[in-house]
Amino acid sequence: MRKISYHSPRAPHWHITHGGEQRWPVSFVVAIVIILQYLLPSHLSLRFQPEICGVEAVLAVILFALNPGRIRAHKRSTWFLGIALTAVMTGSNITSAVQLVQGVIHGTVKNANSLLGFGGSIWLTNIVVFSLWYWEFDRGGPGARAEALDPYPDFLFPQMTSTEYAPANWSPSFVDYLYTSFTNASAFSPTDVLPLSRWAKFLMMVQSATSLVTVGLVIARAVNILK
Repeated sequence: MRKISYHSPRAPHWHITHGGEQRWPVSFVVAIVIILQYLLPSHLSLRFQPEICGVEAVLAVILFALNPGRIRAHKRSTWFLGIALTAVMTGSNITSAVQLVQGVIHGTVKNANSLLGFGGSIWLTNIVVFSLWYWEFDRGGPGARAEALDPYPDFLFPQMTSTEYAPANWSPSFVDYLYTSFTNASAFSPTDVLPLSRWAKFLMMVQSATSLVTVGLVIARAVNILK
């Protein structure tokens, strides 16, 4: 990827090099997800769920150990390791979501509190997982964004177009992608952050569909049980 200097008149105001964002917010959220996945009952998780959570924890610790501070540069080894962690978490959560839907359809889940609790856990994990995909791929990842390697954004944030509402050195961080994932999962469509690339549109479409099916079935079943 060709790096555009922030001194270039062609570079947009948000496309500048910066000091990088902190790793710890991502590690903190990942730790919460690992705990939520570990606490799921056996009928809503993989057969080797404790071992899967152990693999996730090891990958998260390695990532933090390799770069505990700011992510200032794009390192392919660290980036691929983050992708691997996100992929494992995604596979585990997809399995839980499928088993939850099957339980709702076949009526094997009969406790409304458990249904809402475990359904909410899977839904929250879904939000975090997709926020990690957005964060890892937008303009090449956090390190590539810090180095301003890719001039074309995959997500258009309001601060990119409304310059009066953000400082000149503004750049999206993980919290911005977490917010994007949450609003997409809640509204079942993009809100103020627009997907520009095809992969971003596809992922947001998959997340909306998954959230709609999970939330719709869980709430409908819980209401029937309470009646």
